[in-house]
Amino acid sequence: MRGHVKWFDQGKGFGFVVADEGGPDILLHANVLRNFGQNSIADGTGVEVAAHSTAKGMQAVELLRISEPESPPGEAREPALAGFEGRIEDLPPVAARVKWFDKAKGFGFANVFGNPADVFIHIETLRRCGFADLMPGEAVCLRVIEGERGLMAAEVKSWDTVNKNADRSGPEAGSRASQMAPSGCR
Repeated sequence: MRGHVKWFDQGKGFGFVVADEGGPDILLHANVLRNFGQNSIADGTGVEVAAHSTAKGMQAVELLRISEPESPPGEAREPALAGFEGRIEDLPPVAARVKWFDKAKGFGFANVFGNPADVFIHIETLRRCGFADLMPGEAVCLRVIEGERGLMAAEVKSWDTVNKNADRSGPEAGSRASQMAPSGCR
């Protein structure tokens, strides 16, 4: 089923998805999200889930895909992308680990493997990429730009999701993922 996240509360460990074709809300448990490789998900994020009916209602059993939340027309780009004129997809992906992230402050930092410089992560970048929060030590894949004040994340992906997709992309993909250099993500 395709739909979007109505809300997800990381503290409670669950939230709900609204299906595009209507019907009852679909329970999204934190374990289903973790199995996808994320600890959080932003409200409004597009999702595709495998769900089944239980005595208590519809429940997601697997998260299959996440897409960017819909942005209202004319909405300004988030601060991390101000002045960036290129295509995010053209930036090389890099493996990183979250140093810290404070949702209340709206930002945090990650360290790219093999590079001592901090990479700034803005909350709006996270939301656009389908995250609501990041945990210290969490492995992520970033696309990084050089901003006025230093390195900034233009895109954040779950490390598990990136590598799961690499494993499914062809017969040699499993060996590619296992031989991948620490500086890149697939």
